[in-house]
Amino acid sequence: MTIQVQSERVNPLTSEQIKQYHEDGFIIIKNGCSDDLIDAFNSHIHAIRSSESMPEWAKPRKGGAVVDDKDRFSLRLFNPHLHDGFSLQMMKLPVVRGALAQVLGDEAVGVQSMYFYKEPGSPGQAAHQDYYYIKNDPNTLTAAWVAMEYTNEENGCLYVIPGSQKLGVLPHGDVKNLQEHEAWTHEVEGIDLSQEIPVILDKGDILIFDSNLIHSSTRNRSNRWRRSYVCHYIRHDSTIEREDLKKKISLV
Repeated sequence: MTIQVQSERVNPLTSEQIKQYHEDGFIIIKNGCSDDLIDAFNSHIHAIRSSESMPEWAKPRKGGAVVDDKDRFSLRLFNPHLHDGFSLQMMKLPVVRGALAQVLGDEAVGVQSMYFYKEPGSPGQAAHQDYYYIKNDPNTLTAAWVAMEYTNEENGCLYVIPGSQKLGVLPHGDVKNLQEHEAWTHEVEGIDLSQEIPVILDKGDILIFDSNLIHSSTRNRSNRWRRSYVCHYIRHDSTIEREDLKKKISLV
């Protein structure tokens, strides 16, 4: 018996949703992932970081023979798709592939993945634009932010300024509020951040957003985690400047 591989691209977004994306700079795909898939992926990542023989690529801090237990479930897992089959398949979700093709006008490819833990008490990231960190030409950079659990204001959800992607690339400077945000990042300048609105996501929801959309997150003030799997994509004909992100992952 021959098994047929399903490669036909789905089109999950309506014309109204595509219009909203280009107007607001983001769209939420409700229930983009099933609870079973989310639970399986969370358990998979937990098993990797729990292992006493953790592979080098998964270590919170590279080059260390001993893994500090406080880092196992706090520091993000960077680019797991390059080493782990499950993480790669999560980057290639058909619903994400289809939505990206609809908003970009052609097939996208994956360039970066990050699994965030955001444990209780951990700080957020100051308002920024993704293009500032991942320059590409032509700029087609787009993020898919998968909620690994319910995310709201209490456990440090994302905040966005709808329509801010139309402002183009803005200057970034030092982070101002170090009680709320991590110090190692930069913060967008010249914008009224009171315009930010919270993005509340149920487990399995997927937020797709433009690289110039101004967004941030706040400190996790709850006793819950705020795990997420965030992948970045570009249209297949764009080029990334950063050497560590030049490998293009086909979503087919």
